[in-house]
Amino acid sequence: MLILLPPSEGKTAAVKGRRLDLASLAFPGLTDARSEVLAALAKASAHHDAHAVLGVGDSLAEEVRRNTELHETPAAPAHAIYSGVLYDALGYRSMTPTQKRKADAAVVVVSALWGAVGFADPLPAYRLSMSVELPDTGRLAPFWRQRLAAVLDDRAGDSLIVDCRSSTYATVWSGVPERTVAVNVFQERNGVRTVVSHFAKHTRGELARHLLTRRGKQPATAGQLLRAASERWSCELVPATGRKAAQLNVVLADA
Repeated sequence: MLILLPPSEGKTAAVKGRRLDLASLAFPGLTDARSEVLAALAKASAHHDAHAVLGVGDSLAEEVRRNTELHETPAAPAHAIYSGVLYDALGYRSMTPTQKRKADAAVVVVSALWGAVGFADPLPAYRLSMSVELPDTGRLAPFWRQRLAAVLDDRAGDSLIVDCRSSTYATVWSGVPERTVAVNVFQERNGVRTVVSHFAKHTRGELARHLLTRRGKQPATAGQLLRAASERWSCELVPATGRKAAQLNVVLADA
């Protein structure tokens, strides 16, 4: 099983730790591309219009400054650097050692800076979104779309792909539709379904945790994923059609 997550917008910076070592990260085939984006980000972040380029406000000046020295700042595992609603719900820190090993093996985070990283990869905190266009690389979504297919196709193999990414990050790589299930979250009120982004993030994190901590074999098919998710939520599965992956719809009843 491969669980795809988006990065969090905010990051929890490491207080201490070793420095970034690109050669130590998963998917070494992306090393050159990562170096290119790192250099472009550092250059853009040092420029007078950095906030406009990165699409952030003045309150994030410290995070923008940090972008200029990512080779020198402490790194920590991706599961500790990424934070926020989804990652809080996933709750890596409260997992057992066995569950953490499962998470390290199954989770891949798709990133605007790194392309894709393993859950245990040591990273510094940074600020960069996939929607950004850096002067020296162009728009990051097409930049990574050209480079991720080979490494993620190989990583996915014949595994079931549980896609918990947001739409911005889902555009850069798509697994084989017959083996991919995108996770959607709806809230139902008076028979009407609506998409709610906050609850979607939280529920995707909870789903990832459930899949990694539940007893029994990990799901290997869309049908098995439906059964596993239905242990906790009201769910429905829309089968894959053509180039479109299957959709797991998690329906949250109005409280």
